Amino acid sequence: MPTELSGQLTGAGKRFAIAAARFNGHIVESLVAGAVDCLVRHGVDAGAITIVRCPGAWELPLVVAALAQPKDAKNRVHGIIALGCVIRGETPHFDYVAGECAKGLAAAGLAARLPVGMGVLTCDTTEQALARAGLKAGNKGVDAAMAVLEMASLLERL
Repeated sequence: MPTELSGQLTGAGKRFAIAAARFNGHIVESLVAGAVDCLVRHGVDAGAITIVRCPGAWELPLVVAALAQPKDAKNRVHGIIALGCVIRGETPHFDYVAGECAKGLAAAGLAARLPVGMGVLTCDTTEQALARAGLKAGNKGVDAAMAVLEMASLLERL
C-alpha cells in the first residue's frame, strides 16, 4: 500500500506574512481582507499575521524574498501570501510586470523552501479584477491563503 501525504487547512500556532502592493489599492485591499479572514478562520492568531506594503507588483518578489529569509529568526514565517493587481493597458508593460512578478515570486519561494501564495491578479479589465477580488464570484486572496495554509502543513510533514 503506498504512503500518501497531504497538508491540512490549519494554521494554529503558525505565523504568516502578506506582501501587498499599493498599486490598484482599491482592488488589493479586498484581496488582503479575504486573505486575513481566511487565515483567522483556519486558526491563525491575528497577531501572527504581518502585512507588508510595497509600491506595486514589480516590487513584490523582493519583499517576499526578504520575508522568506529574515535577518532575525523571531520574524520567521511559515508562509507568505503575495497580493497585487496588474491590469493590461495599451503597451507591453503589463507583460513584463506580470511575468517577472510571477517568476520572482516562484524563485523566492523555491530559494527559501517556503510556500508563497500567488494572489497577484493579472486581468484585462478593472471589471475582471473586481470580480476576482470578491465582488462577484470568489476572492483570489482567499484562494492564495488556502494554498499557503495547505502547503505550510504539507512541508512540515515532508
